Amino acid sequence: MPDPTARPGPDTGDGHAAEHDPVSGNAPAPGKLPIEFLLAPEFVRDPYAQYAGLRDAGPVHPVDFPPGMSSFLVIDHEHGRAALSDPRLAKNLQHGSALLQELAGANPAFADNMLSSDPPNHTRLRRLVSRAFTPRRVESLRPRVQEITDRLVDRMEGRGRADLLDDFAFPLPVTVICELLGVPAEDRDDFRVWSATLVVPSLDEEAVKRRDEVSGAIQTYFSRLIAERRAAPRDDMVSALAAPRDGDETLTEPELIAMLTLLLIAGHETTANLIGNGMLALLTHPDQLRLLRERPGLIPDAVEEFLRYDGPLERATLRFATEDLRIAGVPIPADSLVHVSLGAAGRDPAAFDDPDRLDVTRPPGQHMAFGHGVHFCLGAPLARMEAHIAFETLLRRLPGIALDCAPEELSWRGQASFIRGLNALPVRF
Repeated sequence: MPDPTARPGPDTGDGHAAEHDPVSGNAPAPGKLPIEFLLAPEFVRDPYAQYAGLRDAGPVHPVDFPPGMSSFLVIDHEHGRAALSDPRLAKNLQHGSALLQELAGANPAFADNMLSSDPPNHTRLRRLVSRAFTPRRVESLRPRVQEITDRLVDRMEGRGRADLLDDFAFPLPVTVICELLGVPAEDRDDFRVWSATLVVPSLDEEAVKRRDEVSGAIQTYFSRLIAERRAAPRDDMVSALAAPRDGDETLTEPELIAMLTLLLIAGHETTANLIGNGMLALLTHPDQLRLLRERPGLIPDAVEEFLRYDGPLERATLRFATEDLRIAGVPIPADSLVHVSLGAAGRDPAAFDDPDRLDVTRPPGQHMAFGHGVHFCLGAPLARMEAHIAFETLLRRLPGIALDCAPEELSWRGQASFIRGLNALPVRF
């Protein structure tokens, strides 16, 4: 029965309004999950098994992350989807605690960019970059993406072995986003290090120091590049965004640096981990790998299945309650932090049949790997196109590709990170 105090939400795109406060009878009151739950090696290795153990206790759980702050974790599809489109859950860090503002510090990944802003400022910022990600613009990149993909496979092919992340999954999207932005591709190794540093939310003294150093390096890098493009514009995105405009079409220097940082990080992290996680899923499910080789026309649907089954983001980025509200009947006090687990939502048995089974023939469903609502990933069409080309090319040109280690020897990135990705993916062919 819906909460009678719930307000109708924004249209979801299917003609229905999203409910913000769906209630599931009498809400359970589980104890607060310690931060160790998110830091434990077994969680980092397989969060889905851990979430399955929580489902019987309810879809919303208090969690001690960050420590000392009122925080809640949403682990089901229905309430997670509603939360992602609820305007009472803001993205701007000004709604967060002093602790979170300290955590962000000068981090340009948390600055005033699209991901960390709310309408109307979010609407303005998104409009300024949306032209670069229209379906027509993305489709025009297809020949170049195929060319980059083939070149990377050429380099691996004769060696017989490779780290599919270092040699393929990261270089492909980094090269594409660098060319789209107008950033020298030879700097891509720096971008990967910067990205890995900025996306781990740690208050450890050394981590904070390192993050501040990286933030300073990024700001110096982009300030210099912006000045160069303003002096000598090119046909690239940095030049277009840095060009002077009238009124609200102008980006301030901090906004421009924050925007470029976001596009650079988001433009390769999601796709690289989609390719890595998807290939690992195939290599550990030989029946699905064989089926996809026999029926390459299934690749677009298979990519959607990889996104659902083991997507590149374990949790959505931070949201802050601007007023008292309820999610699944659980009271969420104003100023609380809300985490929505995209990974748990993708394995929700109420939303997907037999969710722990990889099935490349599964009809595309309503997974939330790219988010939902006004913050739905702007680069999703580009990520999908890159992934389609990557999987088709790898399966066609490397027919004997296989995992070159035992699955249990693989390690996953960052504890308590939003990112779901491997540190390395050794393969042979």
